[in-house]
Amino acid sequence: MNEHHSETRPWGKFEVLLDHPACKVKRITVNPGHRLSLQSHQKRNEHWIVSEGTLRITVGKTVADHAVDTHVYIPAGTKHRMENCGSEPAAIIEVQTGEYFGEDDIVRYEDDYERI
Repeated sequence: MNEHHSETRPWGKFEVLLDHPACKVKRITVNPGHRLSLQSHQKRNEHWIVSEGTLRITVGKTVADHAVDTHVYIPAGTKHRMENCGSEPAAIIEVQTGEYFGEDDIVRYEDDYERI
């Protein structure tokens, strides 16, 4: 297991709560008015549980607002993103399952911050 860490990103931050060979768990906080890239992962599934605020979540072609205690499942290979349309920070707990959990398993289709 790796040492737990956090990273600041242009849209907010994430903190790794558990990094285990079978899964990875993060707390992701999105600042008001920001969104993550439209992305997919080839080697992992993601389970998102909204823990703070309300997030507009895209999974495939479905876009919906999700409040605290709602769960979203994102299968590997599915385009997805989250956006905070509110005026306060919003957060999820993300549980990753699959065969690989590295940050280099991100395919970006759209990105407000022009990352590759």
